[in-house]
Amino acid sequence: MVADVAGSVFFVVLAFALYRLLSRVDPTRAAFMVALVVVSSAIACVNVLPNAAALALARGGESLTVLDQMQREALAMLFLRLHSIGNTVNETFWGGWLLPFGMLVYRSGFLPRFLGAWLVVNGAAYVALSGIGLLRPELSGKAFLFAQPLLFGELAIMLWLIIKGANQKPLTATV
Repeated sequence: MVADVAGSVFFVVLAFALYRLLSRVDPTRAAFMVALVVVSSAIACVNVLPNAAALALARGGESLTVLDQMQREALAMLFLRLHSIGNTVNETFWGGWLLPFGMLVYRSGFLPRFLGAWLVVNGAAYVALSGIGLLRPELSGKAFLFAQPLLFGELAIMLWLIIKGANQKPLTATV
């Protein structure tokens, strides 16, 4: 649970770093990217609550003595399932932020266009997986296997930025 919250904080920090890098390309699209990350991070932080509830039920305690062990276990499983559904909902925003990010990378001129296109495809795949997971959960496993190669766009841009950097041309000075 702590890792989820910490990861959400770092995700927002990443979004602002990417905003600094890409806002010259299109400030509106870069701001929209940050907004989607903030929403996704908020959902992830709230989605920690079902896990906390499941943990409290598993540990028991004086306030839970009205429930027998099987009832507590069933409720704990329900809360774990709710957490999973929360992640499925949040996949929409995981994909959503990649769409403007990919468009910004594509149009930037200082990052490879193929990475931008891959990020857009990656984002669309996340949105599709979220829709399938919510509407036809029995198909989500097969859909994930099909979409998995598309989801490596995030890894590709991360490796590119770590290894090659963003060969960004300096802004020309204006008087």
